[in-house]
Amino acid sequence: MRYRQLGDSDLQVSEISLGSWLTYSGGIEAEQTRACTEAAFDAGITLFDTADVYGQGAAETAWGEILSKHDRDSYVLATKVWGPMSDDPSDRGLSAAHIEQEIDASLKRLQVDHVDLYQAHRFDSSVPIEETIEALQKTVQQGKARYLGFSEWTPEQIETAIEIAGKDLFVSSQPQYSMLWQAPQNRVFEVCAAHGISQIVWSPLAQGLLTGKYRPGQQAPDGSRLADPEMGGSMQSLFDIDAAVEAVERLRPIADGAGLDLTTMALAWVLRRTELASAIVGATRPEQVHANAAAAGVELSEDILAAIDQALGDVPQREYTPAPGATTGITRR
Repeated sequence: MRYRQLGDSDLQVSEISLGSWLTYSGGIEAEQTRACTEAAFDAGITLFDTADVYGQGAAETAWGEILSKHDRDSYVLATKVWGPMSDDPSDRGLSAAHIEQEIDASLKRLQVDHVDLYQAHRFDSSVPIEETIEALQKTVQQGKARYLGFSEWTPEQIETAIEIAGKDLFVSSQPQYSMLWQAPQNRVFEVCAAHGISQIVWSPLAQGLLTGKYRPGQQAPDGSRLADPEMGGSMQSLFDIDAAVEAVERLRPIADGAGLDLTTMALAWVLRRTELASAIVGATRPEQVHANAAAAGVELSEDILAAIDQALGDVPQREYTPAPGATTGITRR
């Protein structure tokens, strides 16, 4: 495993980190969650990323129990706030009241007195940005969070927050980023780099499309995301599935020629960017954790990168738009 500095913080994080979105929020059994988490420690992974909304606290609760068996200084713990925690319309967003409520609830579920990184899961244009900033800063002032980050904010939202609070406000950005979703590498990466903010990217395997499990003209494998009506529909809203699957077929011989599997090549591709601190991966089996961790330190030659660009040439690349649920407006006091 290799490690990188997280923005202008004093945190060093593993190039590959473990996420908990669809898996440890109830997608797999508790023993599998424990086995994957322990495999992450074995592989040198130190950054664990979760959110209050994953299973309405289930993912945080699962990790609270498992991570409590490890020295608190041996891992970097990141969680997020924003998503709906109940049917109550007020039980969501980035108001001061909700942030104050959820940081305490997250700490209780995680069985810690602080998180290393507290992230605004999306932007909330229904709340004045000044209120959100002050509430997030309060979590740091109270010692409940060491550093702050955000996920899926637009360049304009990032710049407005920095204009209000200064460049020391945030140390991390968490956008979706992969071979098949490259839009953030332009303005989002540029704005963040100018202010000492690192990227911790999610879905670097394009929700499984880049693993090679899907083949042109064939049904999606049983149990895969694409085979699930709800998740498959979400994937189709993000990607041109047929074009993506055809592109992955063109990537296969490139990976073979480099002596890599598709997953490793896809992770190495995102890690080629120095703006990244880490790439978040999910896993349902310990062997997946170790396979993903093996991508740390893999360098792709210029010839390989050029071949990848050519293979991806026909895949539509969209302009940057935040993930579903995020808002693009900004409310000021």
